[in-house]
Amino acid sequence: MASRAIWKGQLRLSLVSIPVEIHSARNSGSRVSFRQIHKPTGKPVRYQKTVQGVGPVDSDDIMKGYETEDGEYILMEPDEIDAIKLETKRTLELVQFVETTEIAPIWFDRPYYVVPSDELAEDAYRVVRDALRQTKKAGLGQLTMRGKEYLCAVRPCGDGLLMETLHYEKEIRDADPLFSGIADDAADEELLEVATQLIDRKTAPFDPSAFEDHYAAALKDLIDRKMRSKKTPRAKAEGDDDRPEGENVVDLMDALKKSLKESKGGKSGGRRKKAS
Repeated sequence: MASRAIWKGQLRLSLVSIPVEIHSARNSGSRVSFRQIHKPTGKPVRYQKTVQGVGPVDSDDIMKGYETEDGEYILMEPDEIDAIKLETKRTLELVQFVETTEIAPIWFDRPYYVVPSDELAEDAYRVVRDALRQTKKAGLGQLTMRGKEYLCAVRPCGDGLLMETLHYEKEIRDADPLFSGIADDAADEELLEVATQLIDRKTAPFDPSAFEDHYAAALKDLIDRKMRSKKTPRAKAEGDDDRPEGENVVDLMDALKKSLKESKGGKSGGRRKKAS
């Protein structure tokens, strides 16, 4: 199945704008999924939006409610929230650069592939990719998709660019309360030496193909055996009806030279103001 872009817009490096598409790097189709089935009838379990004392309600009658400390809900129409104008809805601007090793693993959330939207964008795309590769840097920026603004890091990945969404500072729990109870004593030297030798002996280049999801394999094996067995209870599956271009790149060399001149060697990432 062909990959479908989940975001389309501009990857911007100062005055250089590159039309790009963003695709999920995760293959969700490899996971086994189940539907809940009502045992007496063999029919799928469905979910309805209901209100206590009213029963099922129409989606058009549902508003967004923000609960206050006073126990009230501030009501808003979904259109009011969608109307919030953010530049990051259509533009991922790289506003700061850091060493690729500077971002600790705890900050990373999900990986995405960034690809040029058309052939005209490929030249500028390759320049950004190779510049990041040569400097061993990752570009930081923000992007809005699926109703949320994400902090992102963009870095080279093979022949292309990889974007990883990052957690914001407030989303990471402070580890001190959990680690503070661990005694800060030095490890036993003999045990440390044995552990170090064991790590050295088992050290090898990272190869993800050497690892298998044993639970998923066992689950698929169970499903295969159940499918072959005539004693397996079955329910008839219902039909599907029952289930609920980019802008031209500006002259690259001219834009890069202007960007370099205007930046005046600034190091800070700079905070982008929200558009009114």
